[in-house]
Amino acid sequence: MQRLLPWLAALAALAVVPVGGAAVVSPTVRLTIDHIVEGCHSWGTAESEPLGPTRTIVVRRGTRLQIRVNCPMDFVFSQTAGPKLALGDPLTHTGTVRTIVFRKAGFYKLRATGAQTSEQLGLQTLGTDNVLVLTVRVK
Repeated sequence: MQRLLPWLAALAALAVVPVGGAAVVSPTVRLTIDHIVEGCHSWGTAESEPLGPTRTIVVRRGTRLQIRVNCPMDFVFSQTAGPKLALGDPLTHTGTVRTIVFRKAGFYKLRATGAQTSEQLGLQTLGTDNVLVLTVRVK
């Protein structure tokens, strides 16, 4: 019986290891906050494609959203709609990446506001600074 117990324990451990689709890594979507002349900042893609100050994306549950701040100013993130997200510290510094995981289906709305103005940083821009809004639909 003592020789059989280690084998039974090993079989039980194998039974709880995920296989197939359950072991697939969640997809990652990457966005940037880029400096632009008109409005100071805009959503963008990792390939530096400008997307404007408001954007809507559709993702699956479990998706990781990574937002890299490429604009010279820091940003304050807030959630204005949807199931509660774990945002952590609302302040995100220039050159850093914020990661948000969408675990529940629904509509989420995020807002990114510059912690400083373009004027305070000595940036030449046209018009007022944009407040960035991102709507995320999670299926």
